[in-house]
Amino acid sequence: MLAACRSAGVRAVVSSRTFVEKAKLGNVVGRMAQDIRFIWLEDLKAAIGPRQKLRAWLRRPGRLPGAKGDPDVSAVVLFTSGSEGSPKGVVLSHRNLLANCAQLSSVIDFSGSDTVFNAMPMFHAFGLTGGTILPLVSGVRTFHYPSPLHYRIVPALIYDTDATICFGTDTFLNGWARYAHPYDFYAMRYIFAGAEKVRDETRRLFADRFGVRILEGYGATETAPVIAMNTAMHCRPGTVGRFLPGLDWALDPVPGVSTGGRLRVRGPNVMLGYLRESAPGVLEPPPEGWYDTGDIVSVDPAGFASVVGRVKRFAKIGGEMVSMTAAETLVASLWPDHRHAVISVPDARKGESLLLVTTRAGSGLPALLAHARGCGVPEIMVPRAALVVQSVPLLGTGKVDYPAVQRLVEAATAKAAE
Repeated sequence: MLAACRSAGVRAVVSSRTFVEKAKLGNVVGRMAQDIRFIWLEDLKAAIGPRQKLRAWLRRPGRLPGAKGDPDVSAVVLFTSGSEGSPKGVVLSHRNLLANCAQLSSVIDFSGSDTVFNAMPMFHAFGLTGGTILPLVSGVRTFHYPSPLHYRIVPALIYDTDATICFGTDTFLNGWARYAHPYDFYAMRYIFAGAEKVRDETRRLFADRFGVRILEGYGATETAPVIAMNTAMHCRPGTVGRFLPGLDWALDPVPGVSTGGRLRVRGPNVMLGYLRESAPGVLEPPPEGWYDTGDIVSVDPAGFASVVGRVKRFAKIGGEMVSMTAAETLVASLWPDHRHAVISVPDARKGESLLLVTTRAGSGLPALLAHARGCGVPEIMVPRAALVVQSVPLLGTGKVDYPAVQRLVEAATAKAAE
């Protein structure tokens, strides 16, 4: 939090004592208060009387129709998940956010008769744009719930609100499905999923049990966030859909990777730039307006995109580039009821090797190898060692926290060496 404040030049935080108490953030506030000024809403409310309210009403900007603002100034600063390193501040303009809303509106059919259920947090671009701003500017009724982790409560609320559209990640959708009654999603027309790959098991579960098709999309905080998505008319399971209108895209070759290329995009929804802790307050714009996603993406002749993996999530084993994301998908297809993460570790003979971190008791690596052979997956993609853990570290968005996984492995290795 302090790193984020330093990067963006934040000097004050507006909050509520009630919230701090309920969220058990007293120690956090105590540490941050050494560097940051806190403005408490309870104190503000007590200090505002009828005279102050009247003065504010008379001085309010834009009292008359036609008030204008600059669409290209910063609207929000969102911080990347930090799943592979320290978070960066992403500066999005009003134009970025509204352009992405317009792009989505052009491919999704929704109306004032719909009800959106949004449990995705607003600190995540998915929850901010898709779950909040898009329905707000489109006149669509929206019900917000503060946490997607309340797996027993969310399905019941989806039923009670007669929600027709909702947003989630694979992790959260699986959690909701475990506790949902088959009729909880009776009114649901669309479930849009993003932020992580949707497993085939999740897709089948919602289709078979609830009669709802999950529409998977793809994006990044830097693109406000949606880049591509499946729609009711153009849907191909296993892909992330087609690129949104108004986006230019290019695939750059990656040495050692034969399928797809490194995706770059340019368009009205691409961020103003980064804010980094190393240069507080200094905006770093994308070169010539192109944002390098860092993802290896392939595009089929019909225009449907598939994410092969991140460039940083490839291991070089015996001279071959191996996708750790693909290895995780293989493991999840065999043991879908457990959480898994695959990382690379040094190997004296092959340079690198794959290590499986899993919540499944017993490594079961021979069964995994047999499963890979049955699926026609090369053996080089199968982890040859495993570390069983109580839980795989996750970020607030449900993604795997890979730096934390790496630290977990290093700690286990050091303990074994003692």
